[in-house]
Amino acid sequence: MAHETDTVERLWQDYAGLFRGFDDLTLARWMAQTLSQLQGKLWRMSHPLVASYRLAAMVGHDRQIWHQRLVKPPIDFPTAECCRAPLLPMVTRDVLENGLICLHCNGTAVPLEDLEDESLREGLAQWAEDYSSIHGVAHWDETRRNSHANYEQAFEDAAQQSEQLLAYQGVELAPALVEFFPAVIWEDQDECLQVRPEDIIT
Repeated sequence: MAHETDTVERLWQDYAGLFRGFDDLTLARWMAQTLSQLQGKLWRMSHPLVASYRLAAMVGHDRQIWHQRLVKPPIDFPTAECCRAPLLPMVTRDVLENGLICLHCNGTAVPLEDLEDESLREGLAQWAEDYSSIHGVAHWDETRRNSHANYEQAFEDAAQQSEQLLAYQGVELAPALVEFFPAVIWEDQDECLQVRPEDIIT
């Protein structure tokens, strides 16, 4: 699993080379223009436009592009308290512990308890608790795996449940967040359970 993570990280660093070749003003303009395309919608994390923006945001965060005020972000994007970049939150399986994650710095953009809608807050919290127990199957230690009658089947069952819960998040929970934020990204994969974006049918 660690090897897979390292490989993905190396790929991302390689892909980000495109944006490292941009000068600061070009990068700032590209990011501002792309934010305007993302505005007003709910996006899957795997969407190519989102993936491209995440790469640019990684480079932009390293250079502190938004702090330089080279361009103005689209007017509806407030400033995130975590890093002062435009607020673009992601809802992930860690929403209970980390709230909505900032796409720019990967810190907590909005703590879960700060969401105004109580029913949405409770729905996300319950979803995260349910998901945590399913996701945990991928991280059973060797003793627990060996003591289970059929760990491979347990893993497969957890992967199928993961697909259902991720789809539920994307269809039932995350859309309501767009009422409170200019755009929202939702996580549509689970690398630990080998659930890919194409497995999530919405």
